[in-house]
Amino acid sequence: MEPFKIDIPQADIEDLHRRLTATRWPQELPGVGWKRGVPLDYLRELAEYWRDEYDWRSAEAELNQIPQYTTEIDGATIHFLHVRSPEPDATPLLLTHGWPGSVAEFLDVIGPLSDPRAHGGAAADAFHLVIPSIPGYGFSQPLAETGWDVPRIAAAWAELMRRLGYERYGTQGGDAGSVISLEVARTDPGHVIGAHVNMLMTFPSGDPAELAGLSETDQARLGKLARFDAELSGYMKVMATRPQTIAYGLNDSPAGLLAWIVEKFGEWTDSGGVPEDAVNRDRMLTIVSIYWFTQSAGPSAHFYYEGAEGVRQAAAGVQPPPITTPVGVAVFPHDIFVPLRRLADRDLPTLSHWTEFDHGGHFAALEQPALLTADVRSFFRGLA
Repeated sequence: MEPFKIDIPQADIEDLHRRLTATRWPQELPGVGWKRGVPLDYLRELAEYWRDEYDWRSAEAELNQIPQYTTEIDGATIHFLHVRSPEPDATPLLLTHGWPGSVAEFLDVIGPLSDPRAHGGAAADAFHLVIPSIPGYGFSQPLAETGWDVPRIAAAWAELMRRLGYERYGTQGGDAGSVISLEVARTDPGHVIGAHVNMLMTFPSGDPAELAGLSETDQARLGKLARFDAELSGYMKVMATRPQTIAYGLNDSPAGLLAWIVEKFGEWTDSGGVPEDAVNRDRMLTIVSIYWFTQSAGPSAHFYYEGAEGVRQAAAGVQPPPITTPVGVAVFPHDIFVPLRRLADRDLPTLSHWTEFDHGGHFAALEQPALLTADVRSFFRGLA
């Protein structure tokens, strides 16, 4: 394992600014707002802010305050943050981001989770944190071969925890990190004490009895699932089928990359459509900048190609092998997927913790770090 420090060349920052200045902006139909994608006026102003006011060096310095390393596992370079708690008996916890996320999305929970006494909590709730970048994302670059699907990533994560000397550990994640966290629990049950997720996909099996007597709330949640499939999943279908094609535009145009990612912060958060109502603007731009500087828009899209068959099977009601360790779920109402409890119980026999919040969306660690931290503590309390 080699120590790692982020150090983006100044020439790359200047190139980003030059490209933003030279953006060829598209036309826009009048009065459509966010209905057909990110509005022109909003994106132009955000791009100008990214160029003129956002400070990458400040974000880089903040990230570099956290110990970082790289190691090679199964032929891939894995980048990860490793934060040891000052509490010697802290529980090891593996945090996994999703798309369009990065390790930077956990910056606001690292302190409270690793050093709870410094943030008004109890020493017993402390965690040693391991926060890797998914292969093909961020500084886990470059990808050397195909085949990095969820089971392979889960096996790599289990190996990473083994190398770090953690015999018993928990997992946590949202978005793709949710799927990976559950798969690590499935892959390494002898060492995983529990899996906590803040996104859970629950698909009906097709049996009408399964949906009989649904409450209005659960009917609305099924409606959200239908809306995602019909309207909001275009990004996923493109990346799951033609990741290389979409990579050319995203890798060449920072304005295009910004629109591609910011749209998700607008649609998936508890924001009413304006991303900054839910997520700090500079934090959001730090995530976009990581994709830009590491040229990971294309490689990260290949993750969806690798996982497409698994998504199809899940949507068709095909169940993977059961998870035998405890599972906890934090439900945020403005997520793109809001699970049905009865379907979650069907899929996860060891589901032992379920918390429903009245606000918050898809990017829980960014939107509601205090709520997420409290729920993670509550779930793992007593499992270690």
